[in-house]
Amino acid sequence: MIKYQTMKYNIKPKVRELTEKFVSIISAWDSIEAICLNETAAADMLDPYFAIILDVYYHETVPDTDERILAYPPHNVFETSPTGMKDRFLVGEIPVRIEYKPAARIDELTSIALHSGSDLWKIRGNGTYVFYRLVNSQPFFERTGWLKEQLSRLEMLPDVFWVRMRSFYQSSMEHYLLDFGASIMQDDPFNNMISAAYFIKYACAVLFMENGQFEPSHRGYQNQVASLTTLPDGFAGWFESFLRPDSELPPARKYEIAKLIVRSIVAL
Repeated sequence: MIKYQTMKYNIKPKVRELTEKFVSIISAWDSIEAICLNETAAADMLDPYFAIILDVYYHETVPDTDERILAYPPHNVFETSPTGMKDRFLVGEIPVRIEYKPAARIDELTSIALHSGSDLWKIRGNGTYVFYRLVNSQPFFERTGWLKEQLSRLEMLPDVFWVRMRSFYQSSMEHYLLDFGASIMQDDPFNNMISAAYFIKYACAVLFMENGQFEPSHRGYQNQVASLTTLPDGFAGWFESFLRPDSELPPARKYEIAKLIVRSIVAL
């Protein structure tokens, strides 16, 4: 059994104490392979995005929902996902989320990424955020060397992985640009909002792939994309303008900016 002490980011003592309490309980189950703390725990506790989020990687199975409820420290407002693999609740006023993830599924996705063959579309749908969480979360428990092995494999991803994922995302970016333009011509505010959101998401995703970086959570896009090493000239200004409310920037003007963003990204 491997236990980690070095923190990737700073968390408050109260957060660390509660995290260690959960880790102590969950790691006692034989099927648990690794437990990692998400970076959201480093936010200020008054931040609306703050939460203790634990990614729990397991083999075979985990205790059912009723057993988990009894095992957790005293809590309230409990809910679980339809699959029973994501538990949410409050400990006092601290939001806690525990996500149970099959280690075999991570093995499969890592293998697909390494080979970057015809199965790569299986990663395209959900993106590379699953890898981002593996790389950027703080390990608190590992039973064997499984987690270190996954991290080592992700460091060896071939160039073709990033090239093909970039191509996937660029195709989606261009698709939503067309939808965005069509929504303006049809005066369709609902589709305008949806297509604009997906357009800028995939534009950013292309840039993460261009820079050989996994996609963060959507909350992390705005800050992290601006700090990427390779960006088109003028992108920062266009990006900031595109995010302005429609009351400040009409959709037609926003569409013109979107076309500039696309042309600059394609030219990289």
